[in-house]
Amino acid sequence: MKVTNHIQFNIEESYERIEEIIDSSSTFDELEKIPNSDILTYNNGYYFNCYSIFIDVRDSSNLPNKYQKRILAKIYRAYISEIVAIFQSSQNCKEINIVGDSVWAIFEAQEKKDVLEVFHAAYASESLINNLNYKLCKKGISEIKTGIGICKGNALMIKAGFKGSGINDVVYMGHVVNQASKMCSKARKEVNSGLVIDNKTYEDLEGYHNNIDTYQSFFAQNYLGGYYHGTVIRIDMQNWLNQKKQHSPC
Repeated sequence: MKVTNHIQFNIEESYERIEEIIDSSSTFDELEKIPNSDILTYNNGYYFNCYSIFIDVRDSSNLPNKYQKRILAKIYRAYISEIVAIFQSSQNCKEINIVGDSVWAIFEAQEKKDVLEVFHAAYASESLINNLNYKLCKKGISEIKTGIGICKGNALMIKAGFKGSGINDVVYMGHVVNQASKMCSKARKEVNSGLVIDNKTYEDLEGYHNNIDTYQSFFAQNYLGGYYHGTVIRIDMQNWLNQKKQHSPC
């Protein structure tokens, strides 16, 4: 949380800051690894390859008409809390952001096997929503639906904010986060599946599998949209939920 300091706005000083930023000789180096945000200044930035995973609630604009405000607040708190818990449990997860009812994260993409971390986080999130909906059902509350999108691409990481105010943040620019958001928007809307991935993510999943199936076999291709979609669950989480339902049906 950034606390405002109520410094009076001055148009001359504002123009000087704009001039300083636009005329600066900023350096934007390309790195293999995602750097620590501590090395960012207002004069540098870093390019790198990464995966972005994006999840949000479907039809969220209509939820205030469906739930009481206090109920909706509890749903959002529970959903966001546990999605963040899943994302941050991965060693490859380098950044997590919460924007409204959306949660998105940046994952390392140095090697092909890094795709497993983001894929595991995605299908664990699918199962997490099933667990949340079971709890909502026990309380007589309607379930929620979410979409999840994954994209692989290049990002530019910069520091942005009001210099000297202490109000700043790390900004990720480029194709990868926007495309993950677009993939997410198709899930359970354009297709009935909960998880949508881009072509690069699908290609990186080649050769990886669980005890029964290859991961690529979980997805169907949307030829017109140029993406792949599927509904994937984490087996141990689903087994845990099934046991709960057996002892206490909803």
